[in-house]
Amino acid sequence: MQLFTEILRAAWTLLEQSSLYILFGLAVGGLLKMFLSADYVATHLGSGKFASVFKAALLGVPMPLCSCGVLPAAAQLRRQGANKGATAAFLISTPESGVDSIAVSWALLDPLLTVARPVAAFLSAFIAGVLENLLFWREGKPKGLPVLPMASAPSPCTGTNCGCDHEALPPVGLWRKLTQGLRYAATDIWGDLAGWFFVGIAIAACITVFVPDNLITRYLGGGMGSMLLMLAAGIPMYICATASTPIAAALILKGVSPGTALVFLLAGPATNVAALAVLVKILGKGGVAVYLATISVVSVLCGLALDGLYVALGVSAAATIGEVTEAVPHWMMLTATGLLLALSLPVLARRFFRNGVYAH
Repeated sequence: MQLFTEILRAAWTLLEQSSLYILFGLAVGGLLKMFLSADYVATHLGSGKFASVFKAALLGVPMPLCSCGVLPAAAQLRRQGANKGATAAFLISTPESGVDSIAVSWALLDPLLTVARPVAAFLSAFIAGVLENLLFWREGKPKGLPVLPMASAPSPCTGTNCGCDHEALPPVGLWRKLTQGLRYAATDIWGDLAGWFFVGIAIAACITVFVPDNLITRYLGGGMGSMLLMLAAGIPMYICATASTPIAAALILKGVSPGTALVFLLAGPATNVAALAVLVKILGKGGVAVYLATISVVSVLCGLALDGLYVALGVSAAATIGEVTEAVPHWMMLTATGLLLALSLPVLARRFFRNGVYAH
């Protein structure tokens, strides 16, 4: 009973620290969706071996989509004319980052790792996209792309340039776009992430209570070996960027080096075994090989560079974790936690009754 109480206490602490920032990230993500047309995006991702990849990698960084939710969005972009490199860049930077995960990183991790995460996501996405275009530029738009429901698109169509075949509706006013964006964030975006976020909180709490510090330090304390071990664990795993953040925070407090944690934060959300079949349809077998190899190499290199930066600056990631939340009044954290739980109950219940169990 005492262990169970300790787990609940650790989970509640993480939830309190992250809720306000998750709400902020969700709000920004919903507004991005409403004000960023899919057709507008596609026109910027079709031409140019380098410029289109740069735009796609940059566009993906703030998008709040996980590694499965990004698949239909990427397939649609590819179908609308995005080249293979731009599609690969979008597929990598989007699940590795996102305004929601950046916000919760700011709450649970230290500022240096918070900044390093989207920068590394952009670098891995850009390098992979450029390699895809250099190696496979002659391959045109593939036929037989998987027809997937657009998890990132609100329904019904609410304006022009929505990609619908029927006649476009009149332009939507600013106030209606704002309310629709917030509603979309609270239902669709959070509905996609909520279950996995609470799983991440539970895993982080269990790590905090059960895992001995010396075990983590021995195998994941830093260096190439620990990063390769984390890479091997992260690539087949499905976990979204937001859910991976509390786990990374718990691991760092147990002695994992920030660079090793960064490898987990990059490789875990960007890859998973379940998505590989769809990735082959979108990028081809050669494209998927480049995709996985680039994520692996760039993640480890960024991890090594980050550990070196911490040593050079004389900064301890474990000592600075959670400092940002100390400036937030406790009543505000409690209010945000209550609001997040209130948003979570209906979306989780809806998924439970629809599928029998929570399924992504």
